[in-house]
Amino acid sequence: MPKLSFVIPCYGSELTIERVIAEIGLVATQKPEYDYEIICVNDSSPDNVLPLLRRLAASDPRLTVVDLSRNMGKHSAVMAGYSLATGDIIINLDDDGQSPMPHLWELLLPLSEGYDISMAKYPRKMQSRFKNFASRINAEMAHLLLGKPRSLAFENFSAVKRFVIDEVLKYQNPYPYLDGLYLRSTGKIANVVMEQRERSDGRGGFTFLKSLKLWLNGFTAFSVKPLRISTFLGAAVALAGFIYGLWIIIRKLFLVPEMSTGYPSIMSALLFIGGMIMMMLGMLGEYVGRIYISINKSPQYVIREIIHGGAQIEDN
Repeated sequence: MPKLSFVIPCYGSELTIERVIAEIGLVATQKPEYDYEIICVNDSSPDNVLPLLRRLAASDPRLTVVDLSRNMGKHSAVMAGYSLATGDIIINLDDDGQSPMPHLWELLLPLSEGYDISMAKYPRKMQSRFKNFASRINAEMAHLLLGKPRSLAFENFSAVKRFVIDEVLKYQNPYPYLDGLYLRSTGKIANVVMEQRERSDGRGGFTFLKSLKLWLNGFTAFSVKPLRISTFLGAAVALAGFIYGLWIIIRKLFLVPEMSTGYPSIMSALLFIGGMIMMMLGMLGEYVGRIYISINKSPQYVIREIIHGGAQIEDN
């Protein structure tokens, strides 16, 4: 019997997670030929989601609760859930009720047609203008740096085959970026168009700083193109400076002998070049810092305890 594993990272979802879990049960039991499990990862949520999950796990043997010792970020929480998933197909979804669970079987259909990953694609996203802008920036970054086709949308509601998850879990560094891990594991990724639902509680926990941190993971952990761009940019600035200097000499000698070199132009050039140097050094420093942290084997996540069927099976 094929098995589905539902992985849900939980943060600030005390008011929504119970409905999400109940809906998974209703939809998954529509096809009795599938077995299923639910893995909820508490990413050190500040609300009372952990006691709620404990209570739900006590009455649901299919529910496993993972409690992380500190907030590690959404993608790290998903990786923790992946590490415990035992299904043949792993489904990732949100804890706020936005993932349209009634479309689960449509989402799984491309996997039977030869695709390795199937993801929802929303014609209209139920989120703020800022989040829409941030999503477009993230998508463009994935296209330029990771080679993701522009026509391919990456959303949280996704279904992934077991072998892809096994390959993703080989990544042990402390900066997981799921889009990059998926793209380097397979090119057979499909989109299924469906409508995203409104957020159940009306607010989200994915802030600007968390989005920025995720972008940095994509920049520095899965591509060296930013370093190459800085090299080409430095060469372009140096060439522009050489041409400008040559033009000044020509003007002084042949065109405008009385011309005096101006203080503002010198300061502008110095500030521009100095800013470019500092930016490139900062980018290089970001890479070196992350290499240092990776060498020191900083963990992706730390599991405090695992609760299955109401019983605590691991405690660190």
